Amino acid sequence: MSKDFFSYAVGVGSKNAKGHWLEVFYPAPVLNPSEAEVSALTKDLAYNNGKQDIELDDAALNSLIANAEALGLKEQAIAYQALLGSTQPRVLCLLSEDNAAESTPEAYLKLHLLSHRLVKPHGTDLSGIFAVLPNVAWTNQGAIDLAELPSHQLAARAKGELLQVTSVDKFPKMADYVVPSGVRIAATSRVRLGAYIGEGTTIMHEGFCNFNAGTAGTSMIEGRISAGVFVGKGSDLGGGCSTMGTLSGGGNIIISVGEESLIGANAGTGIPLGDRCTIESGLYITSGTKVILIDENKQQAGTIKARELAGKSDLLFRRNSISGAIECLTNKTAIALNEELHAHN
Repeated sequence: MSKDFFSYAVGVGSKNAKGHWLEVFYPAPVLNPSEAEVSALTKDLAYNNGKQDIELDDAALNSLIANAEALGLKEQAIAYQALLGSTQPRVLCLLSEDNAAESTPEAYLKLHLLSHRLVKPHGTDLSGIFAVLPNVAWTNQGAIDLAELPSHQLAARAKGELLQVTSVDKFPKMADYVVPSGVRIAATSRVRLGAYIGEGTTIMHEGFCNFNAGTAGTSMIEGRISAGVFVGKGSDLGGGCSTMGTLSGGGNIIISVGEESLIGANAGTGIPLGDRCTIESGLYITSGTKVILIDENKQQAGTIKARELAGKSDLLFRRNSISGAIECLTNKTAIALNEELHAHN
């Protein structure tokens, strides 16, 4: 067994009629446990080291509970006890290493690690995740295999009920699995499982956060945080603004927004921003955008491509209202969010 064990968790989930996993809920995932802890916890199970998904019956769960209590893992023991007697399939997912996902339970564990704030975006290997996440119907009766959805809908109608389909997607909404402390999310359907939402963050109705993306905290999000994008503390994403993610044209460039920065309404960025940067409303900066540099004497100091300013702090991007040219000035004013608003999250 590797001395640097990555993660394990016990979960309960859903399968389709063929016995294939649709989704898994993990109440208490564990990151970087010791080798001794994993060995002691699984001593009564058929664990063969490495990465493994072990389906659990009540006998196996009772063994895990006893071992967890002996190890002093109170939170885990309580969570496992709640699963005793469940008619839903239960699983112990063990990941000795952090590499490409090979099963649905493994993919869901990694998404939980992000939303539980145990790892930050880009802090776990999510390669291969789309291949092992089934596309399912998310309903008021849980996850349903798409091929089985018509029969479920008919059965519900026959009983005078409505089977409500809220989305058809590989990713469920985060709040059905994890609600991090100290956050406000006005429309939970707009935050996917696998988002990292830092304490003090407010996500308004039109705000969106993809998986493997999120905020460090105390941010106001009224725009889009695309996959792979991480927003620093105190930054504000205005209404309708966008950040270019690795799944939407950003390629391999990791886009980030530093602390105390502002992306104005209907604006956007395709380059990483440093701290205390501002992009004025309606202006979208891409890596190839030609930018005129304005010096401290308000004189033009040359033209460069925006990619050369990537990650630099204290910049103000604006469009000259007369010439239409895009200009960059030193921004000496940090964006101060409403302290009273965030104090009452």
